[in-house]
Amino acid sequence: MTSSLPPLNPLLQVCGKRTRDIFASGLDDTFNDEEKSARIRLSVKMTDEYKEVMQLPAPLLAQQGPVGPARPKEQRKMITAGPSTDTGRMIAQIDNTPTPQPSTLTSNNNLTRALQLHKTTRTIKPTYHPPWKLMRVISGHLGWVRSVAVEPGNKWFATGAGDRVIKIWDLASGELKLSLTGHISTVRGLAVSSRHPYLFSCGEDKMVKCWDLEANKVIRHYHGHLSGVYALSLHPTLDVLVTSGRDASARVWDMRTKAQIHVLSGHTATIADVKCQESDPQVITGSMDSTVRLWDLAAGKTMVTLTHHKKSVRALAIHPTEYTFASASAGGNNIKKWKCPEGMFVFNFSGHNAIINTLSVNSEGVFFSGGDNGSLTLWDWNTGTAFQNMDDIPQPGSLEAEAGVFCSTFDVTGTRLITGGADKTIKIYA
Repeated sequence: MTSSLPPLNPLLQVCGKRTRDIFASGLDDTFNDEEKSARIRLSVKMTDEYKEVMQLPAPLLAQQGPVGPARPKEQRKMITAGPSTDTGRMIAQIDNTPTPQPSTLTSNNNLTRALQLHKTTRTIKPTYHPPWKLMRVISGHLGWVRSVAVEPGNKWFATGAGDRVIKIWDLASGELKLSLTGHISTVRGLAVSSRHPYLFSCGEDKMVKCWDLEANKVIRHYHGHLSGVYALSLHPTLDVLVTSGRDASARVWDMRTKAQIHVLSGHTATIADVKCQESDPQVITGSMDSTVRLWDLAAGKTMVTLTHHKKSVRALAIHPTEYTFASASAGGNNIKKWKCPEGMFVFNFSGHNAIINTLSVNSEGVFFSGGDNGSLTLWDWNTGTAFQNMDDIPQPGSLEAEAGVFCSTFDVTGTRLITGGADKTIKIYA
């Protein structure tokens, strides 16, 4: 015996009724409240967007007299749309708040607070630095001077150039003491050890050399770079050397055993500069891929990548006593100051519109930037204020285009600035 199914239509009606009871019990009331909800929405929007400008600031309100005979001060309101429109009627109903008294306005109004704050804020004045002057021009190289380093005893300094020669100069007199030959291409980086009688050099010939300054000869080579080596830096406390170059890698070497400890990989273009310091980040690199990386030396990995620059980062400078550093590229706002260890951006050194090839900073807070077009700027490190602008004057016989500055360093005392440039000379400022 087959039992017939109940008809579908009554079931659907029951189901629909239950659904309506659950979900739309107050539907009729909701429709009735539509105008009220629109008023509330408009009220919220007005308060959010126009709260601070619905009333004049207290000082202006006090100065202003009654506006016309029919509008006493206590009835003055924000100008709204006319009452003929629906919106106007809504606003008229909402805007029935009494005019705040001047005392309330003074405490609540942002403009008044900003004016008061402006009076109390003092701008930090830059430290006074006396102007620097060109004291000496040293000639001797036969190519662009690309690297310079002062020895820790402050008696002499070394330069490397496109003529493949490293020259040692007396700092006091500017006389040539020694020429070291061995590189077969431009010498791009130099560093003198403060703990050993060693001079380290690197060049576009992929070579990294360690020179014994007692025998004046190469005692070690560090093999591993696949292309030109553009920069090197010595760790201040460890027997570690870091080099970087066109193969987009920075390499960490054991100074004594010549072993390669780490390959710091991650950059995607030439690493133009590298710096070491005692505390983390112990290695900082600036690359043509427009980024600056802070490295964990123990792990050989990137700690932070700074992507604020828009163009190639060609130069870095670490402050000798503060826990800060700077990086430079081309274009406007191209020199940036950072705080260690996390690489927090501090501010821009604005105004040196050139391709910046070199940066140097001394312990007195004098910060130097040298451009590809021969422009030199000296800044106050703490405030980012430029206190002196100069132009590199190419030596007689040089082209005007050979005014570029490629390398710079302060001596140990910070009282002399040594630069190397495209006119094949070394200039000393004091």
